[in-house]
Amino acid sequence: MKNICIKIENLKREFNVGGEIVRALRGVSFSIYEGEFVTIMGASGSGKSTLLNILGCLDKPTAGKYELDGVELQKLNKDELATIRNTKIGFIFQSYNLLARTSALENIELPLFYNHSISHEERRERALKCVELVGLQQRMYHTPAQLSGGQQQRVATARALINDPVVILADEATGNLDTRTSYEIMGLFQTLNKQGKTIVFVTHEPDIAQMSSRTITLKDGLVVKDEINPNPIDALAMLTALPKEDDMG
Repeated sequence: MKNICIKIENLKREFNVGGEIVRALRGVSFSIYEGEFVTIMGASGSGKSTLLNILGCLDKPTAGKYELDGVELQKLNKDELATIRNTKIGFIFQSYNLLARTSALENIELPLFYNHSISHEERRERALKCVELVGLQQRMYHTPAQLSGGQQQRVATARALINDPVVILADEATGNLDTRTSYEIMGLFQTLNKQGKTIVFVTHEPDIAQMSSRTITLKDGLVVKDEINPNPIDALAMLTALPKEDDMG
């Protein structure tokens, strides 16, 4: 039996907007096991981004329990949460959040700049390994402006991997990409998952969700479906079936 990576129980998140209470999450419960590839689906306003921000320690729940890798996060202070975020979570944003004047390799190194126990040599070695994992060896000295959207997403993914996190959280990581590049990125996530990485991927695209092994669907701040997909679509096979283009992105 695999260990539980993420466990949430009766998670709630409320916001005060103009004097009114908005209940973004109304009592969400589920567990994610080590090595799972889970997509979180839902329309705009369903609560999926709020949930991901809580899972990524970017926000705190109003009520409920959240355990990551056996640690109850609601009991931690701000500094302890920052440590968890930097060591156990790899967060991939839809907008990439790369430094514009910094090379791909240096962007990947960024999370380790604040870890004074790691030397410059080790930082560079780990970054180069992550470059290789995402297949960007030929572009690692380019700045974000010199990279395609898909290549920038690969940089963001490599940056999320550099601390060897227990879970990768991706927020609409294919939302700004065309179909070909989306399948390419999903193929990368499937490969990382086969290597043992636990992945939680927020999307509103049903075809993207079918490339994961499990889909949790939210509606109005509640889980309305939690389905295992025994035969995920192979993203790279879908990629090869697309009409060929000169620029792969």
